[in-house]
Amino acid sequence: MVKLALSKTTPQTVASFLSFINKSPSPFHAVHETIASLSAAGFKPLREEESWKGAIQPGGKYYVTRNQSAIIAFAVGGKYKVGNGFHIIGAHTDSPCLKVKPISNLESQGWLQVGVECYGGGLFHTWFDRDLGIAGRVIVRESDSSFRSKLLLVNKPIMRIPTLAIHLDREVSQGFSFNKENHLRPVIATAARAQLESTTSDDKDKPKSKHTSVLLQLIAKELEITVDQICDFELCLFDTQGGNVGGALDEFIFAPRLDNLCCSWLSTQSLISSLGNLDDDENVRVVALFDNEEVGSDSLMGAGSNFLQTVSERIAQGELCAAAARKSFLVSADMAHGVHPNYSEKHEMNHRPALHAGPVIKYNANERYATTGESAFLLKELARRHNIDIQEFVVRQDTGCGSTIGPILATSTGIRTIDVGLAQLSMHSIREMCGTEDLEKAMAWFTAFFSEFSALDKCLKTN
Repeated sequence: MVKLALSKTTPQTVASFLSFINKSPSPFHAVHETIASLSAAGFKPLREEESWKGAIQPGGKYYVTRNQSAIIAFAVGGKYKVGNGFHIIGAHTDSPCLKVKPISNLESQGWLQVGVECYGGGLFHTWFDRDLGIAGRVIVRESDSSFRSKLLLVNKPIMRIPTLAIHLDREVSQGFSFNKENHLRPVIATAARAQLESTTSDDKDKPKSKHTSVLLQLIAKELEITVDQICDFELCLFDTQGGNVGGALDEFIFAPRLDNLCCSWLSTQSLISSLGNLDDDENVRVVALFDNEEVGSDSLMGAGSNFLQTVSERIAQGELCAAAARKSFLVSADMAHGVHPNYSEKHEMNHRPALHAGPVIKYNANERYATTGESAFLLKELARRHNIDIQEFVVRQDTGCGSTIGPILATSTGIRTIDVGLAQLSMHSIREMCGTEDLEKAMAWFTAFFSEFSALDKCLKTN
């Protein structure tokens, strides 16, 4: 894997996070790495298609996946009784990227190219002139009646999207623009070299494949299979330059996919860190990591699906789930927009989150975020008890506001919800930026949420 640029003073939290993000170039890999952490902490797997009757016990720790790209982990309090609440942190495993098309075989002027499709609202101009690898999952034929889904990670620069030289486009100095269909086409090889490298004469006589033979051979080599064993795949491109610590004082994290693998990792590690007092808890601690947030969440594995609802119902045993929901609380954790030193006017003057200044609570009067006065108070009070600074964010009224899984889950579950995040710059770029100290503060905050929220919630009386 990519060597980390860490100083001697880099906190272990940051080092562990960078290891995770560099091993997680796709949602499938993010879930795989999350399972590794959960398994090491004693969590046991469950399957949606099987009965859970008698499987879930007070003090038990479990996880269940969907589509290999979404996962729900939960730890049952030692004093839990059916009908008690759920304390949930939700995040998402996906990030804007380029996905390989179902038919990707392209050739132009002697160049072999790979057809890709934009996923999510990425800053796709940042993908030009980057060294790109490929990752995802591949359906492999093991025999005539046996198939297996395998993770693929080709962690070397096999593709590139070259920019046009300024000598051929003098107008680029007035602003870089491109056509996603025509210009966002990575090159993978030259046709002449690919012909020379062809292994047998049979390859030269095959009809045009859906995908260039160079790509298929790379996949087969990485998985130690033959090209004929490849049945199908879901692959995305990624920047082979991994995440690292930067800045003159080693205070920044420069990395891909901070939105939202940062909150996905923090929520999982906080759940694990909180297990010391699980035996005394009356509730269920949950981490729910969904896919497809960047494209609206309406999918089998997205926050708009029934994934969280069905898992909750199976734990709460049907009719008591409605009562449990009213005793529950959900933290929607997604990255936040830190104030930019070169574009500070883009932020509302009194709501300018800074790096290192603590986690951010997000508000929106039009319900683009799910935060309410009650939900904000409870998490602020938790932070106050641990001396954790909290920042607040609203967008300018002349600017559109993005949204998160928070309003979606609050609507579908009826659970009190708050939207929070960590300040970052360059959101949706191929490489993003956040502060090292904010990871430590968010970890402490999320861990306290799991460990102490049950007692805190009882202190608030509402009519």
